[in-house]
Amino acid sequence: MTLFHPKTLLDKSYEAGIILKGVDGVLELVGGILVLMLSSNSINEFTRFLTQNELHEDPHDYIATHILKLGQHLASGHNIFAAVFLLTHGLVKVVLVVCLLLNKLWAYPWSLVILSLFLVYQIYQLVTAPTFGMAFLSVLDCIIVYLIFREWQKVRLKPSVPNAE
Repeated sequence: MTLFHPKTLLDKSYEAGIILKGVDGVLELVGGILVLMLSSNSINEFTRFLTQNELHEDPHDYIATHILKLGQHLASGHNIFAAVFLLTHGLVKVVLVVCLLLNKLWAYPWSLVILSLFLVYQIYQLVTAPTFGMAFLSVLDCIIVYLIFREWQKVRLKPSVPNAE
């Protein structure tokens, strides 16, 4: 089994980017499990706990009001879709990141396709409801797509290594 070993600054950026995607995937898995396990009342209490201090200082705080609205939305019965979305999104990311770190050749094109599909959705979100966070995430994902493509080109041009597939 051949593991990825960064040599250049771009290689280290690639590794950091996909590890960041993996951590994001794990957090999505945990979030999906929590959304399934928590009651509506628990979701409301948790979001109030997260936002109460900020909303006390500034009742119109952008992030706190959005967290509170999201919690109310989840508590009102929209949690199954959210849980399924988080669980599948997180699982796909974790599997692809592990396979990229193991230099599985099939993972490179699949990662590019899946991240590109996520980008299409993010661009749709940017057009319909633009936010700084979504713009930042989209730029970050574009960079990661480029780095994955760059690494894929390097890996597929190397001579065959046993167990690389």
